[in-house]
Amino acid sequence: MSLQDLRRQIDAVDDEILKLLSRRAELAQEVGKSKSKEASQFFRPERERQIFERLTEANPGPLNKDAIRAVWREIISAARALESPLSIAYLGPPGTFSHRAALDKFGSSSEFKPVATIPDVFTEVERNAADYGVVPVENSTEGVVPYTLDMFSQTPLKVCAEVFVPVVHNIGTRSESLKNIKRLYAHPQSLAQSRGWVRDNLPKAEIVDVTSNSKAAQLAAMDSEGAAICPEIAAEIYGLPLIAKKVEDSPYNRTRFLVIGRNEPAPSGKDKTSIFFSVRHKAGALLRSMAAFDAHNINLTMIESRPTKQMPWEYVFFIDFQGHIRDEAVSHALKLLEEQSLFVTILGSYPEAE
Repeated sequence: MSLQDLRRQIDAVDDEILKLLSRRAELAQEVGKSKSKEASQFFRPERERQIFERLTEANPGPLNKDAIRAVWREIISAARALESPLSIAYLGPPGTFSHRAALDKFGSSSEFKPVATIPDVFTEVERNAADYGVVPVENSTEGVVPYTLDMFSQTPLKVCAEVFVPVVHNIGTRSESLKNIKRLYAHPQSLAQSRGWVRDNLPKAEIVDVTSNSKAAQLAAMDSEGAAICPEIAAEIYGLPLIAKKVEDSPYNRTRFLVIGRNEPAPSGKDKTSIFFSVRHKAGALLRSMAAFDAHNINLTMIESRPTKQMPWEYVFFIDFQGHIRDEAVSHALKLLEEQSLFVTILGSYPEAE
């Protein structure tokens, strides 16, 4: 077939897709009306996971599963906006990895509200100024984010989803070549994660510390002899060309984000649960409490201790494990844990991220 014939066929397929999308949107509106009558949550991460899994399993190609997920994420986001537009608070400014995580989870049809600090994200959701919040909780190379863990002992909010974002650093600049760059704007953590590339390619550049990757891109966009270590989303926002991509030292680095809100998602078939608890200040108390998970063959994915800030040398323990609180094994394990603990607080069960 000629190129013109192929384009005519593509136009016909587009017309059919548009009709089907309109029909899907109409059905989503009906779902929204039903949810309103039942006072149900409009964001259902367990349902979205089931949709993604069903479509990726049925996918005949040639699109890969990441492309399918990206397309349907935006379809779901647009349809959900018809049901009820969602407001999402995140650690700003725009262009940060937190912004990327919020977009990856909720799609571009949501309203995004950047705030200055992690406690501010919790406050926005608690005051109903935002429907959900997105906060960083741990990085695969730097460890946990203590500010986020500490907030969970002060809030009634639940964890209702998680997102993993690959940490990909790029060099953005208006300079035509690396040799013309005299200043490198970088967040200290981003610089530490890209130190090898910077040493080899910009050994004489002045390093200018900034408060965020987004700020680095903003400053570099106004400096003809400057460059920034920044994610692609920040470069797009500030119109900063990328002269080098994937300059991070480790290709395996990623950050885990939690979605906080008032949802209590139903089991999706592949879930994770977050809790925190405290034990008596006695020899072997923590060992006996942890035996509850071994007894029921439950896999722990994170364990972290934080000071209570009430009594010296007393701690609470944060744990993530695979399974949902409605699972029989999890229910039995939590019962055993409660018998060995001063208290156990369930932060939420939610679909495990890919």
